[in-house]
Amino acid sequence: MSEYSVEKTKKYTMKLRELVLTLPRFCTDFFRGIEFTTGIMTRYGYAVDLKTFFTYLMGTDICDGIESMRDIGYDVLERVDTLTIECFLEYVSLYQPDDDPDDLVINGERAKARKLSAIRSLFKYLYKKERIKNNAPALVDTPKLHEKPIIRLEPDEMERLLETVEKGDGLTDKQKQFHQANAVRDTAIITLFLGTGMRISELVGIDVDDINFMSNEVRITRKGGNEELIVFGQEVRRALLRYMVYREGAVPFEGHEKAFFLSLQKKRMSVRSVEMLVKKYAKIAAPLKNISPHKLRSTYGTMLYRETGDIYLVADVLGHKDVNTTRKHYAAMSEDRRRLAAEVVKLRESDDGDVSFDRLAEESSSPASPEKKE
Repeated sequence: MSEYSVEKTKKYTMKLRELVLTLPRFCTDFFRGIEFTTGIMTRYGYAVDLKTFFTYLMGTDICDGIESMRDIGYDVLERVDTLTIECFLEYVSLYQPDDDPDDLVINGERAKARKLSAIRSLFKYLYKKERIKNNAPALVDTPKLHEKPIIRLEPDEMERLLETVEKGDGLTDKQKQFHQANAVRDTAIITLFLGTGMRISELVGIDVDDINFMSNEVRITRKGGNEELIVFGQEVRRALLRYMVYREGAVPFEGHEKAFFLSLQKKRMSVRSVEMLVKKYAKIAAPLKNISPHKLRSTYGTMLYRETGDIYLVADVLGHKDVNTTRKHYAAMSEDRRRLAAEVVKLRESDDGDVSFDRLAEESSSPASPEKKE
């Protein structure tokens, strides 16, 4: 596991432990029980969502007389029915969090589905361990998830993006002040995204010794903590080698010696900083599209499928455990086929119809003759 993954695991393990101390006591058993079947980020996300759920319960009659969330017991869970869960999901559509009463939190269908998943997991675990006899969340329908349109770059937009990163055209005067120092690094980052389709967490986690230029391979840590070697092409190799020359001469900040991609402060780049970097250049190259690192991943998946037609290859390269996750890359091909369908069906045998239509349009727009007036 890379240094970045280790530090990330440490950080969120401590945050999870702190958060669990605010939840009902039975949650300690729950998180211990799912430790070997879930990742740390999944467990931390569950803890955040469960705190929102129990905070809501504290304001209902179900928790009447209970002064602290820690004191919520199994008897409270026995009184939770499907209506309670449905009311909670309606509540989180728009609510004020206790830690910031001046703020309003909005949750869409995906956020609601995630919260329901956390509640279901807790009830399922306690039901399986025979701590409770009620499993109401299992009877609640999952919010319908609408498919998001696949936003990606077309070949000309990819070329324009790379040129923008390399030359800095379109940047503000303030952005240009830092561009010269970052151009080689930023080009390597964008090229690596477009040339491998890796996730942003995988990219920022790369260490110097993870890259093998002899075999054109880079070792990354996938979701769930599994390490994997992915192969990159010559364009990516050239971009990485140019950055490596700079990286070898840099003096990293203490504790960041292994990090491959460094910020101006000589620290490992964060997910947030890479997101802002991509958006900065993409806003110039493709202003009508909201491009993020994940959209660059979708771009790679789409282009790979267009070239190979092998959905299983795309799934393998992108690290998808389920090929159905990858099928969304069919969207690009579907668009191409729809455009073909628009032209393949001819309504008239010749193009004379266009001429006739133009003449008809002229006649209808000209003043009618007196003898034709009714």
